[in-house]
Amino acid sequence: MIKTELKQALQHKIDLKTKPIGALGQLEDLALKIGSIQSTESPQISKPTIVVFAGDHGIATKGEVNPFPQEVTAQMVYNFVNGGAAINVFSNTNDVALKIVDAGVNHKFDSDLNIINAKIDYGTKNYQDQPAMTQEQCQEAIRRSGDIVAKIYNEGCNTIGFGEMGISNTSSAALLMAHFTQTPIEHCVGSGTGLNAEGINKKAQILSEVFEKYSPQTPLETLATFGGFEVAMLCGSILKAAELKMIIVIDGFIVTAALLTAYALNPEILDNCVFAHSSDEQGHKKMLEYLNAKPLLNLSLRLGEGTGAALAIPLLKAAVNFLNDMASFESAGVSGETE
Repeated sequence: MIKTELKQALQHKIDLKTKPIGALGQLEDLALKIGSIQSTESPQISKPTIVVFAGDHGIATKGEVNPFPQEVTAQMVYNFVNGGAAINVFSNTNDVALKIVDAGVNHKFDSDLNIINAKIDYGTKNYQDQPAMTQEQCQEAIRRSGDIVAKIYNEGCNTIGFGEMGISNTSSAALLMAHFTQTPIEHCVGSGTGLNAEGINKKAQILSEVFEKYSPQTPLETLATFGGFEVAMLCGSILKAAELKMIIVIDGFIVTAALLTAYALNPEILDNCVFAHSSDEQGHKKMLEYLNAKPLLNLSLRLGEGTGAALAIPLLKAAVNFLNDMASFESAGVSGETE
């Protein structure tokens, strides 16, 4: 069945459910999208999984753009492993598998810790002085994360969301956003983990100087210049998940910045993306507008970790379940519009 015929069939199935046309709002759009991604009128959400990538940023060692020290990244990885973070709670609440990846934390974890070791290096370089990483490191991060996603896919997962942890990664996201959307840096910078107005202004000034320092020519060079290892792995994961025709649940500011990079490399990936929520980080709303994206939730979240994705996945389940299990007018013997 070609795509246009499939969409028509899905819409017909949705419209004949025992409800007024359009009465389930965005859930109807979601069911149509998921069915289109999976090329079926009876889509399924199988083994939904969230992968959290953690990495450190060279700029964080100066403490000028981040209210928390760099060491918090490693401490939060331990919190993830011990089940104490918000993403653990929300994943458990909604029966979503959770995997933690060391993309480049400035800490040596024990080999028996329940994380995936994909470490590229012990944090990126400070892009105030030099590009965050080499293009070779960036390509390796994309490759390794693609392998992680492929393994999860081969274990039966068809729905994947991504999260991140990395002190100062909102700075990387702001720089990537400024480059790809051509938005002035001051409109890309937000409070991150809790900066006050003075701190935000200082952060914007510092990042403006960084932005003016470089003129990357390709999406990959831009990612290597301004990104973090976790951001590069998010980009690689999104690209691989789209290649595998998975449903990709996009979280907040950092994940969407990685998506901007992936989108610059392959615009068709948006066909596979579901946007979980609108973050309270000011730049995220502008990113969503740039991508013409309609988020499912608006809860004023700005935590990261994939928390928005974990909260949105039950809506994906609800969308496919109403499509598959809700009675039609004919099957229920209810009078309605017929064709």
